[in-house]
Amino acid sequence: MAGYSGKALVQKIGLKPGYRLALAGEPDGFITELAPLPDDVVVVTGGNKPIDCVILFAHEARTLESRIVRWKARLAPAGMMWIAWPKKASRVVTDVTEALVRSTGLGAGLVDVKICAVNDVWSGLKFVRRLKDR
Repeated sequence: MAGYSGKALVQKIGLKPGYRLALAGEPDGFITELAPLPDDVVVVTGGNKPIDCVILFAHEARTLESRIVRWKARLAPAGMMWIAWPKKASRVVTDVTEALVRSTGLGAGLVDVKICAVNDVWSGLKFVRRLKDR
């Protein structure tokens, strides 16, 4: 369990049975932090079918916008995109901040609806399409 909420990460993220999940730029071993996954969750590594949830780890500002746009194109209409960035307290060297993640996601036509501690190193913002765009 990550953070102070006492909830398992898979619950905080909102993964549901049958979801198609994609991970992008995740740290080694991250998938184990989501265990156990709900029934029938498929971790997608390719293809072109719509994805219900993308967890995108942002390491550098210069590639953030293009990565968001690319993954947004793969999202199911009611899908969600979590964008994670290193917490300041993690001491990971990065130029990605919460403000940058939020402004870049909004600029890509998404809206942020939730924030959570992914683990001791990463924080995340949940983005979805605006209702009118679904």
